[in-house]
Amino acid sequence: MVTAVLGDMHERMVFNRRVAVLSETLGNLVPDGSRMLDVGTGDGQIAKLIAAHATSVDVEGIDIMKRPTTHIPVTLFDGTVIPHEDNSFDVVSFVDVLHHTDDPEALLKEASRVARRAVIIKDHLSESWFDEITLRFMDWVGNAPHGVVLPYNYGSRADWSCWFEAAKLEAEEFETRVPLYPMPASAVFGRKLHFVARLTPKS
Repeated sequence: MVTAVLGDMHERMVFNRRVAVLSETLGNLVPDGSRMLDVGTGDGQIAKLIAAHATSVDVEGIDIMKRPTTHIPVTLFDGTVIPHEDNSFDVVSFVDVLHHTDDPEALLKEASRVARRAVIIKDHLSESWFDEITLRFMDWVGNAPHGVVLPYNYGSRADWSCWFEAAKLEAEEFETRVPLYPMPASAVFGRKLHFVARLTPKS
């Protein structure tokens, strides 16, 4: 009952703003004419809107479970190996996906293998116990009502740098000013808990 009520509040107060902000912010990082793969895409709504912010972007998604209705073509995968050949997409994207995995580094390596031009990420930074508690609460409110697995696998900036390096990815852009929440909520749930990054595979 509590999760259902909180989930409804999250939907009404946060979700629509989040979709609008992320589709514009991430869409600006996608080159025109790209072929894009969205990993952990869900119903593909955000991926479709991200693609719409650029010109002539062809987008498809993969996920560990397929929903009855999707906004883009979606295929299943095992959550570990991206089922596509090397350099088969211009862009690979992860929108609040990697902290739901047991091994973010492994999926980043897969993205680096598949992406020709860029890997685009929206995820979280956890630098303190307060960050961890805040992120766990947000994750639970937004995802528990939908039965999403919650390993709460957040990384610090140093962790992310190590994962990028291991995946042979170089950060072209790394932005922590992501206006997902209005004031005064942003003072608690915004801060620098969220980041958007554009990474390029090292040659």
